[in-house]
Amino acid sequence: MSKIILGLDPGLARLGFGVIRCHNETEVETVDFGVIQTPAGEEMGRRLKTIYDDLHALIDMFKPDFAAVEKLFFYRMGNTIIVAQARGVLTLVLAQREVPSLEFTPAQIKQALTGYGNAKKLEVQEAVARELNLEEIPKPDDAADGLAVALTGAWFDGD
Repeated sequence: MSKIILGLDPGLARLGFGVIRCHNETEVETVDFGVIQTPAGEEMGRRLKTIYDDLHALIDMFKPDFAAVEKLFFYRMGNTIIVAQARGVLTLVLAQREVPSLEFTPAQIKQALTGYGNAKKLEVQEAVARELNLEEIPKPDDAADGLAVALTGAWFDGD
């Protein structure tokens, strides 16, 4: 039996997503990937509403069995607070739609895809393309990150 996994890379300007289908432990295919984008000049509430509405639409479209979400990485306090607000909306939508979720740190994602927790971004993106038999690295980077999170979820979901 196959399952659909929605991978999410939280962000306010661009929230990356990747949707994969797992047919068994080794057969994984790309369903879709992209970003939910919000305009920088728009009021915060409207930006969060865009994320809210678009995530609901993604769940309606793909009906994921579960979601894999990148844990918040603290780098600059101002940016962290903004991303945390977007992540809160993401968490709310998953709870409203009763989509179970798993969370992974950036190091766990890098380790799962490259075997090295301090891998460079390009190494992770190349691993995503290789694992999903894609001809090129998905663009933008946030979408590739969403697929990386989804793949990590596929390998660690416990089934």
